[in-house]
Amino acid sequence: MGEPSEAGRRSRPPVRALVIVLIVQLVLGAGIVFAAVRGFPIIGGGADVAARGDARAAATHPAPQPTVDRFDAHRAFALLRHQVDVFGPRPAGSGAARRLAEWARPQLPAGRFEPVPGHPGLRNVVGVLPGRRPAILVAAHYDTVDTPTGMPGANDGAAGTAVVLELARALRAAARAREVRFALFDGEEAPGDRDFLHNGLRGSRAYLRAHGRAVGALILLDYVGDRDLSLPREARSDPGLWRRLRAAARAVGVGAVFPDRTGALIYDDHTPFLHAGIPAIDVIDWPYRWMHTLEDTVDKTSPRSLDAVGEAVLALVERMRRA
Repeated sequence: MGEPSEAGRRSRPPVRALVIVLIVQLVLGAGIVFAAVRGFPIIGGGADVAARGDARAAATHPAPQPTVDRFDAHRAFALLRHQVDVFGPRPAGSGAARRLAEWARPQLPAGRFEPVPGHPGLRNVVGVLPGRRPAILVAAHYDTVDTPTGMPGANDGAAGTAVVLELARALRAAARAREVRFALFDGEEAPGDRDFLHNGLRGSRAYLRAHGRAVGALILLDYVGDRDLSLPREARSDPGLWRRLRAAARAVGVGAVFPDRTGALIYDDHTPFLHAGIPAIDVIDWPYRWMHTLEDTVDKTSPRSLDAVGEAVLALVERMRRA
């Protein structure tokens, strides 16, 4: 075969460059496939996400002690442990999830079940402290990821649920002006941990369809129990509501837990509310290295982390009720 002409050689990219481009494309493609298979709720994020995850794996920095004591952290931690130790893995629609719902319902004021239309066996657990509307909604999801091995879900499910339950107890005695609603969403995780964007968020979508007009703001709690707690603003969370949370956190001495920066963009139970024009924030510690693994166990969580979040959110809700 003849050699290519000099002009032909100049017009073609070097072989080494083609190889590099191909390798980069393969790596990016593998990352996308991995994320899709794992069902990650994260779609985009800050440049420091991976680096922060590696750095935090090396050392733990406990949350600061609040300067007030209205949220019972030890009770909340007991609620977290109870979910993991007594009910075990709690996929949406499972017997364990239904038993957890039965246990949680009487702990919410005027607690009751609401079915999730189109998804037999799924039900949200809801409660309310009456007042003027639009209501403040405090929520978490109580299901765990649905995989054959089953996941403990200590931080991913149990932590947020525990804080919502303890907040409901603490707020019962508070002065009432604005209505506060509580919701434990079922079906946040996608069946089989696949195609989260299309098959997840089932309970929150159902709640929005049924009650969206009555809700003025959503405070979502997810991944709030990590021993090494850091809660920057989730990228899509309402900036105004987030500033109010940070101000409340500073007032109770835990401002360091809520750094003044923006983290990853995450699709979570707050997403449908944002799409509907309702101010919503996702209080979530991301990245969490044990997400959707058998290592998401109680020992990775801390009463001090629950305390910091609980006191901050309690202060925020009380301020919002008086406004």
